[in-house]
Amino acid sequence: MARYRVALSGDFRKPDGTPTYPMFDLGPLASRGDIELVWVDPVDGAMPAAGLEGCDALILLLPRFDRTSVPKDGRLALVARFGVGYDSVDVEACTAAGIALAITPEGVRRPVAVAILTFVLALSQKLLIKDRLCRQGPAGWERRSEYMGVGLVGRTLGQLGIGNIGAEVFRLAAPFGMRHIAHDPYVDPAIASELGVELVSMETLFRESDFLSISVPLSPATRHLVNADRLALMKPTAFLVNTSRGPVVDQRALYRALVEGRLAGAGLDVFETEPCPADEPLLALDSVICAPHALCWTDQCFAGNGAADVRHVLNVLAGRPPGSVVNETVLESSRFQAKLRALGARAAG
Repeated sequence: MARYRVALSGDFRKPDGTPTYPMFDLGPLASRGDIELVWVDPVDGAMPAAGLEGCDALILLLPRFDRTSVPKDGRLALVARFGVGYDSVDVEACTAAGIALAITPEGVRRPVAVAILTFVLALSQKLLIKDRLCRQGPAGWERRSEYMGVGLVGRTLGQLGIGNIGAEVFRLAAPFGMRHIAHDPYVDPAIASELGVELVSMETLFRESDFLSISVPLSPATRHLVNADRLALMKPTAFLVNTSRGPVVDQRALYRALVEGRLAGAGLDVFETEPCPADEPLLALDSVICAPHALCWTDQCFAGNGAADVRHVLNVLAGRPPGSVVNETVLESSRFQAKLRALGARAAG
């Protein structure tokens, strides 16, 4: 009989029961006879508490996990989010219930950094516009001189946020010969120095960046952090890239800056409303390149996220704390510690 039950949100499988993402290797869990995998479908977009009763851990993709999701039996010890964003999870509810919330920074670090640089390169070379010109035949080719690209050497690459992803952006961009600046009140200055990054004020970051990438989590403090006033500081030749969360940027203010010529372009993988409606004004602009919150979605990204979540689960089932915990204070709480001891005892038995 299985000693452990691990739940997965139902969107990890298709209606026919096949995996949505085959590169997510569940083998290390499925191959163990002491682990039962349970598929739990969301109800009105949230994980239902009833479906999580008797489960020790949950691997969560897109559904919400809120206060109504916490099972009453008190057994759930871990919510392992598939990715690094956790605005869909009620962190306070997890902490109060003695549930650790873990994320997968190692899985997304390189893929998201590559996505950011994809936007930078595509915007600087006017890639999508030139693609359309080519498809128009000779008439389009005749207009190619009207769309001169922007060289990167000597330009300024800015990062709002220089954590896991922002630091990787600078590592990957090193050969381009750009000046690197960033604003992040939480970063260790020694890390910035090692990366060759100049730490600057928020205002300086917006004023001096030729390409400004946003890499901050969504919170009440960061909602519309990129607003009309800050966009007004940017050069009319500058480009904005957002791969974090849509509400960090005031989309209406961004649209006005673009149509009024106060900003050269934007690369957007995220939007304030997702899925964004087909009549979203930003989508009609040639100066905007966009993706459906999926530019970093590659086989390697999802394999990395899955492997990280499996490690988190296996650690907890063995009575050890997971890695990359968001609510670190829960690790010292009596409720979580009691769950770990119980899991450790089961593992030893």
